[in-house]
Amino acid sequence: MRVDSSRMWQMHPAFAIFDMDGTLVDSMQYWMRLGKEFLRMKGVSDRDAAPVLALLEQQTISQSSALMVKTYHWQQTPEAVADEINGLMQEHYRRDVTLKPGVKAYLVGLHAAGVRCCVASASDPENVRLCLARTGVADDFAFALSSDEYGGKSSPDIYMACAKRFGAGPGDIAVYEDALYALKTAASAGFKTVGILDVWDREEWPAIRDIADTVTEDFQAFSRRRGALREGLEEPFRRS
Repeated sequence: MRVDSSRMWQMHPAFAIFDMDGTLVDSMQYWMRLGKEFLRMKGVSDRDAAPVLALLEQQTISQSSALMVKTYHWQQTPEAVADEINGLMQEHYRRDVTLKPGVKAYLVGLHAAGVRCCVASASDPENVRLCLARTGVADDFAFALSSDEYGGKSSPDIYMACAKRFGAGPGDIAVYEDALYALKTAASAGFKTVGILDVWDREEWPAIRDIADTVTEDFQAFSRRRGALREGLEEPFRRS
């Protein structure tokens, strides 16, 4: 795969943290219906599921499992429920989830430019391993951290843990995210930010464009350009 990186990433920080779901891979369609799919499997009506589903968007699987056990008085541990939810999602990772167009070429370009990359995901660590391996990009990342260990992305803890592993400060790291709240967290902690369009977060796109240092609607557009990351952004990552 030939990628001209001589100018393409000349302004890119030395390190990059990538969210996985909705950023690297087109998996959000499965995540968005996973809670309803699981609760239906457990015999919970859509009406009774609605209050819980409204709270799940910014929670880890561990947090979601504890909420379900408490709400529906299940005679299971949250850990057992989390295992069941992960089992459902793992089937989608095994069969259905694909990389977003242009991701592999973009990662090759970053590597050629000397940028070290990692993954910071809200997914279960086994799901992350399975997805990265099956889609053929596991070797493009130095390591992967999960919110199951470091907490959700409303807190910068997972990003700071990545920075510590890199031995770098936030200002030397670009965080790639499709979720507005995660971008706000990263920006507030001093990281450079790249907003990625995902169709499931389209209503947040105007706000993402305002807060992120640079944005793209398409990794293929990133990889095709020989200059700036995106047309109209001639000096990416220079926002103070």
